[in-house]
Amino acid sequence: METVPMKIIARIHSDFPSKFGIPRQSGLVEALKARVVFEPDFRSPEAVRGLEGFSHIWLIWQFSQAVREDWSPTVRPPRLGGNQRVGVFASRSPFRPNPIGLSSVRLDHIAYTDALGPVLHVRGADLVDGTPILDIKPYLPYGDCHPEATGGFASEPARPTLEVEIPPALLDQLPPDRREALRDVLALDPRPRYQQDPDRVYGFLFAGQEVRFTVDGDRLQVVDIK
Repeated sequence: METVPMKIIARIHSDFPSKFGIPRQSGLVEALKARVVFEPDFRSPEAVRGLEGFSHIWLIWQFSQAVREDWSPTVRPPRLGGNQRVGVFASRSPFRPNPIGLSSVRLDHIAYTDALGPVLHVRGADLVDGTPILDIKPYLPYGDCHPEATGGFASEPARPTLEVEIPPALLDQLPPDRREALRDVLALDPRPRYQQDPDRVYGFLFAGQEVRFTVDGDRLQVVDIK
């Protein structure tokens, strides 16, 4: 099989050290903050000249936690409850012939540093901390936005579905600038679609804390943050 070599140009630094809890698409939780830090060979300020004029950028990245030697022509997307199969090229599943992801994120600002060169501060990313970035491109509204487009089996946008309750004493354990993001992440229901046990305690790592919660109906209760 013919292959094409790729260079890792940067890595993202986000509040998610593992996959569980991450929104299923980019842009769903704009309060989520992350940084794109270039690898040493790509830390030239010249490489991002003009990028500050764009409000959004595309990140092209590797599903580094889902690399496999083989692939399947069909997958079970979470949007369909994990019970129906569709073609892999009709999905955004990480289990692909080439494990490449594509995310549109808001470019908050660019910080120019002596140690790391230009650092891109972004919002709304759906990437695990440390994910390799293969390329960055500006988002062009006139070409990339198609209001008339149809979305197949995922035509309905993901919306908050749960009422989130976090005791103030637990919420105080998170930095103030991370609290809104956590609420929005939980409201989207991070559980696998096929798990609906109200007695099960779920947990994931976020911003250096372990967040544990239960879900009963449309009510999500955070039971511990540590």
